[in-house]
Amino acid sequence: MWWMSQVGKGVIKMKYSKVVFVCTGNTSRSPMAEAIYRGMSEDGTIEACSRGLVVLFPEPSNQKADMVVENHNLSLDNHVSAPLTKEDIEGNVLVLCMTFSQKIKVAEEFGITENLFTIKEYVGEEGDVIDPYGGTVLEYEECFSELSRLIKKSLIKLNEEAKE
Repeated sequence: MWWMSQVGKGVIKMKYSKVVFVCTGNTSRSPMAEAIYRGMSEDGTIEACSRGLVVLFPEPSNQKADMVVENHNLSLDNHVSAPLTKEDIEGNVLVLCMTFSQKIKVAEEFGITENLFTIKEYVGEEGDVIDPYGGTVLEYEECFSELSRLIKKSLIKLNEEAKE
């Protein structure tokens, strides 16, 4: 199933209608990824959200993540953590996890294997996006920089897939 969007005079076929960024608690990496994606996405054709695998109760985003994101003229928009649900991944959704173990957990809990990747795997890289939780502001900045690079590559790939 292809997502159709009207852009200018032409029709662009998008493979996905939504991207879900997944991390553990949905307070640092995945909200930063969502904010970066929204900042880089030119037309917002593909919706983005972030979710966590271990969200016991709603929490605001990490203060260090907030600071780093704001330093890049982006915002976490009063983010509150939310758990990944079956509804989040229904349809033509691309699920990008921060780690391989998170990808396995999503596959096991929700019974999906299609359109499920680590963010690095999706762009042809190996490894995990390291969790800066408990680290310094500099470690959050390094995570932000890595996510920015990966999301830029992801957007390029999404646009290439739309042309296929």
